[in-house]
Amino acid sequence: MTAVATILEVENLSRRFGGYFAVAEMNISVKRNSIHAVIGPNGAGKTTLFNLITGVLPPTEGRILVGGTDVAGARPDRIARLGVVRTFQGVRLFPSMTALENVLVGRFCRTSGGYLAALARIPGRPSATESGARRRAKELLDRVGLAARANMLASELALADQRRLEIARALAADPQLLLLDEPVAGMNPVEVHEAGELFKTLRDEGTTILLTEHHMSLVMAISDCVTVMNYGRKIAEGSPEEVKRNPEVLTAYLGSEVMT
Repeated sequence: MTAVATILEVENLSRRFGGYFAVAEMNISVKRNSIHAVIGPNGAGKTTLFNLITGVLPPTEGRILVGGTDVAGARPDRIARLGVVRTFQGVRLFPSMTALENVLVGRFCRTSGGYLAALARIPGRPSATESGARRRAKELLDRVGLAARANMLASELALADQRRLEIARALAADPQLLLLDEPVAGMNPVEVHEAGELFKTLRDEGTTILLTEHHMSLVMAISDCVTVMNYGRKIAEGSPEEVKRNPEVLTAYLGSEVMT
């Protein structure tokens, strides 16, 4: 029997700041075409884990395998070109650029050009690559519900719309693995539901999602697998139902009511 393929393998991963381990001996296996959630109390190490996977921080020790390639300590741009793209807990858009321009920036790592292409370009007329990038950016804005705001500055958008824009910008890079760091923070219940439906559709279309989120009802509704962290370590892993019943998880969250 052939084993289910994985897109990400984290092996004995640690990150130490002085004598403090923000992430300690983490082991996670993320299956392709799944939604895998990483949850835990504030300070559990979730964002640090994301920073290690995407190259924002180098690990103290351990391996990060993306499609079998060890990217531990690699530059973020190299990891992005392998198809690993993320959003941030704190929105990081280009505030003085329009929504459309922000998405076009995300498309940059999937475009090509060069000296000869520049010479062949007709002044005042966009190249085929530029036209294709704009077309794709508009499609993604429509997909996240921002088509009507394409020409608005990112700074003028409401917080929920800024988070949608970050997702569209990440999707512009055609990710195989999309890391979402608290993507529905600040959204109302209707917006949270719409985001959950989008994430499930992306999974069904072939994008693997690694998600960290404090909105437990969303996590439990859409996740195929849930990893629980506390004090930098993995304390539980399994299906949403298994995790909700785990006594150590309930203790970490100070009561079962937050896991409903």
